[in-house]
Amino acid sequence: MTLLETISLLRTQIEADISGLTSREDAERFRLTHLVKKGTLQSCVDGLRSVPKEDKPVVGKALNELRALAEAGYQEALDTYGAPAPIPSIDTTLPARGARSGAIHPITQSIQKLVEIFGSMGFEVAEGPDVEDDAHNFGKLNFADDHPARDMQDTFFVENRERADVLLRTHTSSVQVRVMESMKPPIRCIMPGRVYRNEAVSARSLAEFHQIEGLYIAKGVSMADLKGTIMEFARQFYDAHAEFRFRTSYFPFTEPSCEIDMSCFLCKGDGCRICKHSGWLEICGAGMVHPNVLRACGIDPEEYSGFAFGFGVERVVLMMTGIDDIRMLYDNDLRVLGQFQ
Repeated sequence: MTLLETISLLRTQIEADISGLTSREDAERFRLTHLVKKGTLQSCVDGLRSVPKEDKPVVGKALNELRALAEAGYQEALDTYGAPAPIPSIDTTLPARGARSGAIHPITQSIQKLVEIFGSMGFEVAEGPDVEDDAHNFGKLNFADDHPARDMQDTFFVENRERADVLLRTHTSSVQVRVMESMKPPIRCIMPGRVYRNEAVSARSLAEFHQIEGLYIAKGVSMADLKGTIMEFARQFYDAHAEFRFRTSYFPFTEPSCEIDMSCFLCKGDGCRICKHSGWLEICGAGMVHPNVLRACGIDPEEYSGFAFGFGVERVVLMMTGIDDIRMLYDNDLRVLGQFQ
């Protein structure tokens, strides 16, 4: 059977179907049979490919007339009986969703709690600019001119036509310098804020994160004061019965320097995934403020002494929650953030 004969038979069927359209449902069935992409008319259009070139004008004309007839019959039925009811975009039979309330981000919650604890010990909050100069970020903190931290691999430098020492602060120690320059001892401050380092983003590190550092300068401040302060903070924040160990370390701006561990508050020292089965968690780096730093900030190290400490807030949150990927704190996934309400 030729395509022209098929079109003739289909015309007879469509004319009969049009005469039988007596409702909106009939019109919808007619559309689904003849006018959709997989309907009878489209199958004839597809068959045009096999029609000889000299016959295509005649066959194409017959097919166009038949399509016009079908569309006119369908439209007349719609005008008479109404268009099909639209499918609702919202299923009104579903149960209502409960209202969601906002919550403070876990990083902000931790900072607020840390500020509250250190505030109870007499520490005030000090803030400084995120965009710093080399002197406040490195020079006055006793960093050598060839220290690796000055390298572009670690620091984000800011283009400036007038000077070449502008950068994004790599630690909130720069705020310590500004505090020592502007205040006379005794000084007791903590410095929360964002810091920036040119590091690859991974499960354990970010290029932008938060730190809290502390500074206490007065007459007669000793390592015993540092130990007592850190242990009191950790017992209030983590575990009232924690044990501690102090390990020697090196920082350019403190001497002597140490890193402080506490017994894991999750496994009570038995070893778990969070403490890497060591039974200990590193909580901060600290030390006595280097005399060179005091001199650079206009404080006489023969008269005053002090200690400083610092730690990353994101690390605190990971330790408290057991989250093993720091990026989850910034993915805006409500399944994660909703657990901190």
